[in-house]
Amino acid sequence: MPSTALSVSAWPTGLITLTGVYQPQADTRLLAEALTHEDLGPGKELLEIGTGTGALALQAAARGARVTAVDVSWPAVATARLNAFRRRLPLRVLHGDYETRAAGSRFDMVVSNPPYVPAPESRPPSRGSARAWDAGRDGRAVIDRICADAPALLRSGGILLMVHSAMCGAGETLDRLAGAGLAAEVTLTATVPWGPVLRSRRSWLEGQGLAAEAEEWEELVVIRAQRP
Repeated sequence: MPSTALSVSAWPTGLITLTGVYQPQADTRLLAEALTHEDLGPGKELLEIGTGTGALALQAAARGARVTAVDVSWPAVATARLNAFRRRLPLRVLHGDYETRAAGSRFDMVVSNPPYVPAPESRPPSRGSARAWDAGRDGRAVIDRICADAPALLRSGGILLMVHSAMCGAGETLDRLAGAGLAAEVTLTATVPWGPVLRSRRSWLEGQGLAAEAEEWEELVVIRAQRP
């Protein structure tokens, strides 16, 4: 599978990030790289689940796609709307859970950089900035929901692009998507240093068997799934 140096020419620069909103990092950039290889011209409709600053949504809107971006965080919604306004790009940004806000709609593409960091708490937090990364004890609380919901969100031939840590189990994600009737594969990977959240949980991660002793590098994967 190919890897990338995380350089994306279409990446929006100068994004405003309000307090408590996830700052785009290597995972967002890897997904942005994958997005450059997809057909996103005028007439295409895209849903982004967990938009944060709106970086990926803006990248798609700049190419002519009609974009709906959803986030459970009000600061994220305000940030994405502000960044879209500053760039004069049409972006529909909705607050709430994607299952509710996108109910009954289908899209040509669904994109997500979901929360995927394993956490000692079994349930993801209901408030605070950690909502952008904490995802239950195996890091799959949101990933598994997206895998199950993807067929109902995609039109025939529609594509899901999702990034997460290999720590969460790329194989399980592929199996779940295949079980939902989608053709799925890992299309991009990148190895990046552990960030502060993982470093702060080193002992717990090692105890759970999710990380090797003294491990300092994390593999990111982009998974592409297509509905027949």
